Amino acid sequence: MEKKKTALITGGSRGIGKEIALHLAEKGMNIVFSYVSNEAAAKNTVEEIEKKGVKALSVKADVGSFKEVEHLINKALEKMGSIDVLVNNAGIIKDNLILRMKEEEFDDVIRVNLKGVFNCIKHVSKIMMKQRSGKIINISSIIGLMGNIGQVNYAAAKAGIFGITKSAAKELAKRGITVNAIAPGFIETEMTNTLSDKYKEAILKAIPLGKIGSSKDVANVVGFLASDAANYITGQIICVDGGMAMGSI
Repeated sequence: MEKKKTALITGGSRGIGKEIALHLAEKGMNIVFSYVSNEAAAKNTVEEIEKKGVKALSVKADVGSFKEVEHLINKALEKMGSIDVLVNNAGIIKDNLILRMKEEEFDDVIRVNLKGVFNCIKHVSKIMMKQRSGKIINISSIIGLMGNIGQVNYAAAKAGIFGITKSAAKELAKRGITVNAIAPGFIETEMTNTLSDKYKEAILKAIPLGKIGSSKDVANVVGFLASDAANYITGQIICVDGGMAMGSI
């Protein structure tokens, strides 16, 4: 019997990360995911994943910390024996206009959203290079392509992920490792549910397909990039945005 592959998803206890974890579990992968504070949500997600007949492990880790990521990777390897897919999904927002943005608001978002991607690829690439195989999928955002008012820190981090993706894709290709990025657009989450109807209407006007995306839309593309069907795709940015960023690429 073929050994199950293992996917590691950062920020996998809720939202898009959880949807990705469940989707990859449905495809028969064992799942390891990190979370920051909500232990109850992490426990629930583990139970949901295990119902799909695969192994699951949650590890409390701040991806912005080099040491904590090292611990996360070691725990994943210890429990599962391999890491075949890495999905860099963890991220935070600390929005503010540039004139009002505090230094720590900028630093915190760069540390988690950008350095976190570096930390995870740095530790996982050693394992994948030894295996001579692996898929790295970075969740960025169309904000990294388009920019957005009040999100200088977030836009900088998400644009930086594109640079990491292309550079890592070139460095790791000879060992059979692919590195790609997904740039979601306006996706329905707990956060978007709190926005006013007026704001949502304005967003919808900017989306050619005229509708808000779902976490499943993002998870489906992750599932494709994590599969053998995507073996010849690397260094790419795939927008999952209903056409919103068309003019920005």
